[in-house]
Amino acid sequence: MLAMSKAIVKTRFAPSPTGQLHLGNLRTALFSALHAWSVGGNFLLRIEDTDAERSQAAYTQALQADLHWLGLHWQEGPEVGGPAGPYLQSERAAVYAGYYRQLRAGGQAYPCFCTQEQLAATRAAQRASGRPPRYPGTCAHVSADEAAARVSAGEPHTLRFRVPAGELIEFDDLVRGPQAFRSDDIGDFVIRRTDGTPAFFFCNAVDDALMGVTHVWRGEDHISNTPRQLLILRALGLREPRYGHMALIVGDDGAPLSKRHGAMSLDGLRELGYLPLAITNYLARLGHSYAEDGLLDMQALAAGFDPARLGKAAARFDRTQLDHWQRLALAATADADLAHWAGAACAAVPEARRGEFLAAVRDNVLLPEDVRFWAQALFAEPAFEPAAQSELAAAPVALFEAALQCLPAHDGDFRGWTKAVGAAAGVKGRALFMPLRAALTGHTHGPEMARVFPLLGQQRVAQRLRAALARI
Repeated sequence: MLAMSKAIVKTRFAPSPTGQLHLGNLRTALFSALHAWSVGGNFLLRIEDTDAERSQAAYTQALQADLHWLGLHWQEGPEVGGPAGPYLQSERAAVYAGYYRQLRAGGQAYPCFCTQEQLAATRAAQRASGRPPRYPGTCAHVSADEAAARVSAGEPHTLRFRVPAGELIEFDDLVRGPQAFRSDDIGDFVIRRTDGTPAFFFCNAVDDALMGVTHVWRGEDHISNTPRQLLILRALGLREPRYGHMALIVGDDGAPLSKRHGAMSLDGLRELGYLPLAITNYLARLGHSYAEDGLLDMQALAAGFDPARLGKAAARFDRTQLDHWQRLALAATADADLAHWAGAACAAVPEARRGEFLAAVRDNVLLPEDVRFWAQALFAEPAFEPAAQSELAAAPVALFEAALQCLPAHDGDFRGWTKAVGAAAGVKGRALFMPLRAALTGHTHGPEMARVFPLLGQQRVAQRLRAALARI
């Protein structure tokens, strides 16, 4: 990790613990961290768990473990503390209450007694008349005395922010440049729910200010939230961060990424066997370009990160590209770590041969399921693919008879053995090597036979050659 200096830039990742982390919010976390670290700043983690019905402590623990697994270690937040805690929004009710009082005292917020049914009917009527749905201000003119009496009587209500009329809300987006929104297009919006919990617009903006966040990175689907949050911050006299709205990740059809595009949660990718280094290198290049094309560790990813290199066009998820980075990450993995990664996939391989086996198949595997495939092919009964069966059917019987005859003199020496077999049977090139590969592995492609041959051992090689003869 880059050495931390006095923070000038502070970014944050603020997930809601309502499910597993997916590639979209993982990329947000990664870009936020890389931006901070690229300039010697700090990366903050905040848990936005105000939705009591959907938030779960198990998800909170899981997302923190996921971030650590990826190498995204925060400098401020849960586990490590900091000057602006607590970092779980469920523990910050007293903080929000003070700012609600401030807004109400200044006439910038008011109780709203409209029911969900009334609001739904209003929106339907607006759509039917061709108008955009927004709150019409039904409760904005309820007198202070009447509102207080209704609140005292226990009537359910939310708290709405009073949007000023006739204003232009402007900000310079880190990705999209100058942005402007008319306040008259924004209806008074809820900042506190009926159950008393803070709405996203409110607590998200307030906490960014109070925690000293200087730069907020998020998806472009949040851009319409920004004018509302700027109105809140300005009304409270709180510092405004810079906002950067990144292009969304989409599938091949241009639609937002989902499971039907082959996307997975981080937990799903980890279970399949994708390595952290592969995932971070892939995500770091989804919508962001690097001058360096090779595999980079987290420090190098941070050093090469530049907000100016973020694209405005949608970033397309490509499983093939993820697999590319997985191959590079596997190639860079130490032998001991590779053995741990393969784990139970090597069950069919004698323990004493596992290091030799993994060295042989390293370049031919992408995930542990591929390791299991070759373990079964080499140390159990191979399942002959159709192409291998065709190779065996077309090969001369004399080839396998010669292979058996030459075997005792070339134990473990594939090159010497094949040279002798070719001379004895009168074949060479593909006609020599492909049938032998098919007979010994059941497949026409795979690990180098010079490594596979000694792994199989003379007895197993002889058994498979006799089986090939029986097949033809």
